[in-house]
Amino acid sequence: MAKSKHFYIRRTHRYLGLILGVQFLLWTVSGLYFSWTNIDEIHGDFEHRQPAQLGASFNLISPSAVINQLPQKADSINQVQLISILQKPFYTIRYYAGNTLQTILADAQTGIIRQPVNKDEALKIAAESFAGIPAVQSIKYITSVSKNDEYREKPLPAWKISFQNRANTHVYVSSVTGKVETLRNNKWRTFDLLWMFHTMDYNGRDNINNWVLRAFSIFGILTVLSGFALFWVSSKWARKQKLYALTKAGK
Repeated sequence: MAKSKHFYIRRTHRYLGLILGVQFLLWTVSGLYFSWTNIDEIHGDFEHRQPAQLGASFNLISPSAVINQLPQKADSINQVQLISILQKPFYTIRYYAGNTLQTILADAQTGIIRQPVNKDEALKIAAESFAGIPAVQSIKYITSVSKNDEYREKPLPAWKISFQNRANTHVYVSSVTGKVETLRNNKWRTFDLLWMFHTMDYNGRDNINNWVLRAFSIFGILTVLSGFALFWVSSKWARKQKLYALTKAGK
């Protein structure tokens, strides 16, 4: 006996639903989390304390004096920024030497180019920027990260300072610029995990043009269309039309 089109549509809809059901659930759960959480808490803003601003009494040297003594001849200047490191003024100068972007840190009062931030300085910078009790759990110098690391797409090398608190907060301080680049806590890690499931980019998280997401999106449309088709062929109107066609054919 030949199987009806109901059978094939129902089977297609069933298997598409089985394949996509888990991913649809992950999209829904992650979307709910995104809409019900405070993005400032995820970014760790509530744990980040801005250090005191520099006073106006410092006698600063011209950035040109620093540029003239760069270790490599600058073809072009990308950025000159005055920053505060432990209440002292420093210049961060980003420049191109050839096709390579270089960054140096110099004392804004003397013009002396200084060495990268050391362990003790990084610890003080992190503690100064942390709006909690700075009970240090560990400190680590990192020179490379993977695409799945929580400190991805940020300046390297850097110091990773872990604090003992309920949020399991890590503060990352760039050894080149002396700046707190980012804070990571448990809420951010939950967000990052759900964002990975949401975008289906299991490497870098942010590539929404990956083929896995594209394929599941197409399958999702097919699932919806097969559901519409199943509703249509199962409707009373469709059954009446089929019965009418059979009756007419039997005359």
